[in-house]
Amino acid sequence: MLTVRSPVLFFLLVVSALTGVHAAPKRGGNGGGATQKAQTPQQQAAAIPQGISQATDGSTILDTTATVNGLQLRFKVSGPADQFTTNSNVSGGTQAAGAQGTLGLNVLLHGDGGQSFFDFPNQAVQQGLMGVVILAPSEQLLWGQNAGPPGGLSRPDGVADSQAVNDLIQQVLPQVVAFNSSNVFFTGVSGGSLTLSGFFVPAHMANFAGTGVLLMCGGLTPQVDVVNPEAFIGNTKIHFQSTQDELALLQPAIPAAIKAYEKVATGAGVSATQVGALQTVDNTPNGGHCEFDEKGFSSGIQIVSNSFANIMQGGNGAVKGINVQSVLTPVVGNENLKFGAATKRDTLMI
Repeated sequence: MLTVRSPVLFFLLVVSALTGVHAAPKRGGNGGGATQKAQTPQQQAAAIPQGISQATDGSTILDTTATVNGLQLRFKVSGPADQFTTNSNVSGGTQAAGAQGTLGLNVLLHGDGGQSFFDFPNQAVQQGLMGVVILAPSEQLLWGQNAGPPGGLSRPDGVADSQAVNDLIQQVLPQVVAFNSSNVFFTGVSGGSLTLSGFFVPAHMANFAGTGVLLMCGGLTPQVDVVNPEAFIGNTKIHFQSTQDELALLQPAIPAAIKAYEKVATGAGVSATQVGALQTVDNTPNGGHCEFDEKGFSSGIQIVSNSFANIMQGGNGAVKGINVQSVLTPVVGNENLKFGAATKRDTLMI
């Protein structure tokens, strides 16, 4: 059963709560020195008000929550006010629930810890795509792992989470915004990229064929059977974006994912030339995990998000802030990425 909560209108964003998702244990205020149990990242995120705000391009952001397959999925949609439905509680919403719109979507799954949900780097309408970001239904805000401490590459709930994302897009989003259901792209960041490449793409990408998946700083080989690959693997763009000093646990995982998706394509009869055009890779930046601008995590993700159309929608592959003419290097013959120093840690938490 799918239910959508009405948003709380016009709350101010609590900016100070966005800077981190780990809370140190607080000392009790009764003078006795009692230690209070630290809130989980999920509990901290829940304290940040939902509602309606303004995107960087002046469009409207709706922040709300839906129950999908028993999971609470908080999500944001950034688009023109008149593209929201009349029952979305967005002032100026004119669309009927289920109406097809002219704009597509770019749906982002954040990295472990949830920072990119709050940063919302794909907000605004870019090249005909409205931005959507979904918060993982997880104690630690991990896509593919709903409970327990971070498990690195292991994503035991990847199947359920991917099904919930698929159903949110197909069944819930049409209730709040009109969009072109044939033009839905995806972006993954770190742990979000693991869930997309390991579970969502193989199981559900046939429902969104002819679009694309941008995998930033992460990748897994398909962890489930690839469903109907002939429907999408020969017409869907997949780009892997990494850095020179990628995490040690991802340095072998990303090339393995590249090889696996190339094999899926060739197995479906896609020629090497076509594979090279559709599946591309770059790890030029001399930065750490997700530091595509060679400066920081959030700022690195933002420069790639700003150039989404150049990478994913037929552009020239140029990314302002990455010192290479184009990031669109064909995977064919370039599967074995050369990395530099590795950041050694067992989790992808930021």
